[in-house]
Amino acid sequence: MTWRSTTGLELTDLVPPELRRAWVAAGHCPDRDLHSLFRARVRRHPHRTAVVDERGSLDYATLDAEVRGLAGALPAFGPHDVIGIRVPNGRDAVVAELAVAAIGAVALPFAGGLADTMSLLGRARATALITDAPVPPGLSHLRSVVPPTARGPERPPEPVDPEAPARILVSSGSEAEPKMVAYSHNAFAGGRGNYLRAVHGDTAVWRDLVLVPLSSAYGSFGATITLCRFGGTLVLQRRFDAAAALQAIAAHRPTHVFGVPAMLRRMADLASTVDTSSLKAVVSSGDVLPLPTLDACRAAFGVDVIDVYGSSDGVNCHTTTPEHGVGRPDPAVTDIKVVDGEICALGPMTPLCHVAAPSPRLPGGWVRTGDQGHFDDTGTLHVERRLRRVVIRGGYTISPAEVEQALVAHPALSEVACVPVPDPDLGQRLCACVRPRHGHPPPDLRQLTTFLARDRGVTAQKLPEYLLVLPEFPVAHTGKVCLRTLTRLAAERHGGR
Repeated sequence: MTWRSTTGLELTDLVPPELRRAWVAAGHCPDRDLHSLFRARVRRHPHRTAVVDERGSLDYATLDAEVRGLAGALPAFGPHDVIGIRVPNGRDAVVAELAVAAIGAVALPFAGGLADTMSLLGRARATALITDAPVPPGLSHLRSVVPPTARGPERPPEPVDPEAPARILVSSGSEAEPKMVAYSHNAFAGGRGNYLRAVHGDTAVWRDLVLVPLSSAYGSFGATITLCRFGGTLVLQRRFDAAAALQAIAAHRPTHVFGVPAMLRRMADLASTVDTSSLKAVVSSGDVLPLPTLDACRAAFGVDVIDVYGSSDGVNCHTTTPEHGVGRPDPAVTDIKVVDGEICALGPMTPLCHVAAPSPRLPGGWVRTGDQGHFDDTGTLHVERRLRRVVIRGGYTISPAEVEQALVAHPALSEVACVPVPDPDLGQRLCACVRPRHGHPPPDLRQLTTFLARDRGVTAQKLPEYLLVLPEFPVAHTGKVCLRTLTRLAAERHGGR
């Protein structure tokens, strides 16, 4: 199936249609569009709280009225339009995404600055943008800019094929330009929904404190799954602050907290004086979960820490024991196989394709993740390293992730990342970027390399040759450490270009 927008963007489903039909027949996908799922939840419990943010709370009936109002302010757009959404976390972001679903259009939520706005809207050929931020000139295909508070006359909902595109996920762009991946209604509500249902276990009514942006691939489940599919409650903050997040737990009693490891570690360091007894689990994704952070979260919150291995490309495994691998594949979410050392995925969660770019697929629709891994004898998947993230020093290939995993065990360090610095003779040299733990003096480069070689068994060729000490790490809009910024800072500090 190929979907075409009014501006000429084509999105072709790279999964064989017989597989899509089989997943529906097996009950893995609801075979309904997101807006009809949301309306069913409104009818079932109109007075349940849907969203809690800094402005208060909205029940489902009030949220539905807000969604229908914003949908009415988009009269010229429908099922063959891509509509950008650049709105911070909160009720306005939820209303915007659900309003786009109500008119049958394809939602493109994103964050970031001027360059990202120009690039994403241009590549997706979006026809409208919902935002209250300034809009750059030069987007000729953009016919309308609508504030998230706009309201218009009610319009009937659009019938939508559940296999048609519903949402474009934007990657974090922490290593390169953000990529865009198109998902259908069934892939979202089905495959991604099944993963969230497994994470929540037997929780009757979900109350999810989502610390990452709803516009991110990790946070994209908020409106489409917590609300549309399962009728839960979203607790949102406009921007992350560890102390404020802990106060939100005490005040709003969420059952689950979703954050990246750096967020969860900062919360764990402050959690001793806050009531977190409502929590059933803490969920980590978006980055590698260091063992010291895992231990700190277990001790601080006293509940399972669920580590999710996933990406915007549709791979997923999760586990409560990440020290023993990333978990076992769930066929209701996606099957996983290892081909020539590379992890590949295919299942109800598999997206349609990349947007305005080649899609890394094997025959039959299998997604290539770019991660190296293997299965052990119990069927548990282990991720070894990112195939594309390497530093090449004089022809010798170094995995930054391998050095990071060894370095994070140093007792004086709270956060660690390793990045390349350009070198005129060797091509690249490795720089260790570190954030010291509170109350610990920062170690110098010799101390760190001695620790790596003597205590962690890192070979001499892999030892970092530069050190960058920072009081805080730069983060992307998703909350993940921004490796692009760290690479720039390391090059500036150590004379690279």
